[in-house]
Amino acid sequence: MAIAKPVSSSVELGLEDSVNDNMTAGRRTPFEFASEPHLGTDISDERTTLLAHGLDETEVEDFSSLPWWKRPSVLWLLPPLLPFTLAFGGVAVPKINLMLTLICREYFSDRAAKDTTFTYAPVILGVENPQCRIPEVHALVSRFQLVMNLIAGILSAVVSPKLGELSDGYGRTKIIGLCTLGTFLGEVITALVATFPDTLPVNLFLLGSFFDGMFGSITAAVALTQSYAADCTPANKRNVSFGYFHGVLFIGIALGPLTASYLIKATGDVRVVFYAVMACQVIMPIFISFIAPESLTKERQKRNREKRNIKPLDINKLRLQDFNPLHLLKPLAVLLPVADKTVLKTGAGKTRVKLVQRNLIILAAIDTALFGVSMGTMNTLILYVEYVFGWGNIESSLFVSITSTVRVLVLLGVLPLLTRWIRNRRNNTLSEAQTNRGSDKLDIGIIRASILFEFLGYAGFCLVKTGPLMVLCGVLNAMSAMASPTINSTLTKHLPSDRTGQLLGAVGLLHALARVIAPTVLGFVYSWTVGKLTQTVWILLASLLFLSFISCWFLLPHVYIPGSSVEHSSNSDNTEQPSENIEESI
Repeated sequence: MAIAKPVSSSVELGLEDSVNDNMTAGRRTPFEFASEPHLGTDISDERTTLLAHGLDETEVEDFSSLPWWKRPSVLWLLPPLLPFTLAFGGVAVPKINLMLTLICREYFSDRAAKDTTFTYAPVILGVENPQCRIPEVHALVSRFQLVMNLIAGILSAVVSPKLGELSDGYGRTKIIGLCTLGTFLGEVITALVATFPDTLPVNLFLLGSFFDGMFGSITAAVALTQSYAADCTPANKRNVSFGYFHGVLFIGIALGPLTASYLIKATGDVRVVFYAVMACQVIMPIFISFIAPESLTKERQKRNREKRNIKPLDINKLRLQDFNPLHLLKPLAVLLPVADKTVLKTGAGKTRVKLVQRNLIILAAIDTALFGVSMGTMNTLILYVEYVFGWGNIESSLFVSITSTVRVLVLLGVLPLLTRWIRNRRNNTLSEAQTNRGSDKLDIGIIRASILFEFLGYAGFCLVKTGPLMVLCGVLNAMSAMASPTINSTLTKHLPSDRTGQLLGAVGLLHALARVIAPTVLGFVYSWTVGKLTQTVWILLASLLFLSFISCWFLLPHVYIPGSSVEHSSNSDNTEQPSENIEESI
């Protein structure tokens, strides 16, 4: 039996080649991969192969020679993203209360039509209606939101992977602009319903969900903005860049409700909020499509199109099997990369492939669970605090603002400082900084700590009986904000950079599915337990987060797929020896 050799810090678990070995002239890395066939309709063909791209470049393009107005950077996306997220945060509570008012009015009207002796106080748009704070109305609102999420989520699940793949072949900015245009059209419908509440039916909200989902919704927009950031950010700083996006998102969610409350107080008309939301959301698609520089060069777009046979949707080539529900899941094959046969002949090669696949699946599963928890509780949480604690627009908006402010501080303060303090202590080479070399211990540590905070927050929701304690648990929950950007950043470190759009498109698919399943399950649970055991929904979420916390302990650092190969060696001994050493250490 071979005795395991000591493993240096640069070869974590014997699975990462040291930088010196990779940079040695005339020596071949033990994990070199063959070229990939075109993506076909068969799932096995659609899997990502572990390949050597044959490019003498880093994972990040060098844009330093371009003038500043043509140089892609995450800073280009932040200014238009701020009003977009302000609108997203500001419209949440008024939109829910608009639906609540219209459904409540319809409920009492139907009840009065059936019972002529029944009387009720008038339900007025834009003011507090305590008569609507009853389990029957809240259950109806929860079920209506469930249908809205089903429409938007299913459509988004269908189009998100295709949008991610198209962004690899035709550029990020055009596709991001398309996604945000769909969100804008959805809010146009909301503004119309708010303007003509006595004429237009509440079911028109479903048309807004259709527009939102048809263009990929916010799930695809977030995935593609992260793809843009990954294109122009070194791997070791990618979690911070992703954190900036999430930070701006929560700045909007924090300031949006406060801004909406101020507008309502200043004008006395809740409809002003919906008009302001439209004005804010139209900025993003215009700026991204016509002003922000593209992060993928024309050469790289062309190379991706030719290599992976990326083409726009051709209606004439649609087949019946394309509408098979199982076909929807095929983009997830990118999470199961397949090695070249020559690699699978060695035990070390097989082990490495399995560990990469395991990491990708665990990370994607945790990310999907966290996103589902976030999307599923967004509306339910507002309904819950208004029902249990009797909060109105102002109190609910303040609660959202406080928790979102904590998330912003964590994302824009704690995460960058923590990353800089720990990673600057390492003497990374340029190759290490700019290439994908798998997750490191800092990434995994942040993920574990963040999930623990979120679990404790939801466990607290199950127990607290007062408003201040609810806010305290919300703050504890908000301290988990580092999880999502770190997980998405870590995912991109496992695959070559030309797979970023496809990978995050698959993540967008999972997010879209979570957007369907989580609100459906949680809305169903809340609608059936409200007024009985209302905390049931938080018990379920705390259990899910506990399982996520356990699973993240199975992640391993420094397993990845090289994005480029070193020069082939004519000496077979030099080729095989590193593989033997790694196999022995395993």
